[in-house]
Amino acid sequence: MNILITGALGFVGKNLTAALQSIKEGKDRTHPALSIDELYLYDVHSTLEELDTACQKADFVFHLAGVNRPQNPEEFMQGNFGFTSTLFDTLKKHGNTCPVMISSSIQATCIGRYDSDYGRSKKAGEEVAFAYGEATGAKVLVYRFPNLFGKWCRPNYNSAVATFCHNTANDLPITVNDPAVRLELLYIDDLVDEMLLALEGKEHHCTFDGIETVLCEDGAYCAAPVTHKVTLGEIVELLSAFKAQPETLIMPEIAGGSFAKKLYSTYLSYLPKEKVAFPLKMNEDARGSFTELLRTEKCGQVSVNISKPGITKGQHWHHTKWEFFIVVSGRGLIQQRKIGTDEVLNFEVSGEKIEAVHMLPGYTHNIINLSETENLVTVMWANEPFDPTKPDTFFEVVE
Repeated sequence: MNILITGALGFVGKNLTAALQSIKEGKDRTHPALSIDELYLYDVHSTLEELDTACQKADFVFHLAGVNRPQNPEEFMQGNFGFTSTLFDTLKKHGNTCPVMISSSIQATCIGRYDSDYGRSKKAGEEVAFAYGEATGAKVLVYRFPNLFGKWCRPNYNSAVATFCHNTANDLPITVNDPAVRLELLYIDDLVDEMLLALEGKEHHCTFDGIETVLCEDGAYCAAPVTHKVTLGEIVELLSAFKAQPETLIMPEIAGGSFAKKLYSTYLSYLPKEKVAFPLKMNEDARGSFTELLRTEKCGQVSVNISKPGITKGQHWHHTKWEFFIVVSGRGLIQQRKIGTDEVLNFEVSGEKIEAVHMLPGYTHNIINLSETENLVTVMWANEPFDPTKPDTFFEVVE
C-alpha cells in the first residue's frame, strides 16, 4: 500500500508518519492487516511534481495540510480550500479514486464563536471533498477535529494545552481568563489509532447536533470515538501537580485511558533538559542509605535501601502497614518473628534470583547484608506513605 500524507511536517502529520513508519518497518505489529510499501510525505516545501507523483501512485490519502495562523485572512481560503481543490484535481488527472481522509475542524460548523474566516474556509474544504466523492465515487472521510493535544504540538500556536504544558514545564506564566471554560480535547494517539482504523476501512462515522458529535453508522462525517471534556481550570490544576512531583514525589492518581494520563505524557514531552533528571534526598549514615523514590495518592510509596556489608537494618514491626522487600543486588537474609513468639522465619535473598518478600503485619522484621564486601540493594514498597504523626512503627529486635 502506498500512502500520501499532506501536511506531513505538522503536528498530526508527524505523529501519523511515525506510526506508519513503525508499521512499515515491522516494529509495530498491532495492525497485521496493514502492509505499507511507500510513504509520500508532502508539505509546504514539497513541489507540485512530487504531489503529482504521489497522487498517481497513492492507494490512500491523508489530507492534513491546512492553514491555521496566516498573516492575512485571505490565506485561510487559499490554504484550506484552494490546496484541497488542487489535490483532488491532481487525483482526477490520474484517474485515481483511492480513499481520501480529510482533516477539517469543529469550527467548520460556523456556530457561535466558531463563525470565523477559518471555520468558513474549513467548511468550503469539506464541500469540495464531498463533491469530489460524489463525482468520482471515491471514498471520502471527513473528520472535524476538536482541540488536539499531545507530543510535538507547537506551543503558542493554536493549542491551549500545548501552551500550558510548555509554559508549566519551563516555569513561564499561564493566563486563564475563565477557568470554567470547557474544551473538548482529542489526544493525538487516539486520533492516530482512528486514522489507522480508517486505513483498514474500519472508521467511525458520525453526524453533528450543533457542535456535538453524535456517533452513528450512516453519518456523513467521521470522528475519533474517544475525546475528553475538561475545563481550563482542571488542566491547570493537573499541570501544577505534575510540576510539583519531583519535589513532593507524589504521583497523582492516573487511571488508564484517562485525560490525566494523556496530559501527563504530553507535559513530560515539553520538559527542558535540565528538568529531565532531578535529585532525590538520600538519607545516609554509617549503615548505608535510604531514599524515597515515589509516593502515590492511594497506593503507597516506593523506596530504595542500601545496606553496607555486615549491616542489619529494620528491627521493627507494624500493626497494619505492610511492605514488600525486593533485593535487586547483593546477598542478604530477611528475618521475621511474630510478636509474642520465638519462631523466626528466615528468607535468604539475592539479586541473582529476584523475588518479593512480604513484611507481615504483627511481625518484627529485619534485613541483614550477608556479604563482607558488597552493598545490599533493596527496593521497598509500603502500602502507605510514612506518616510521622502516626508512624505505626515499633522497635523490637527479631532475635
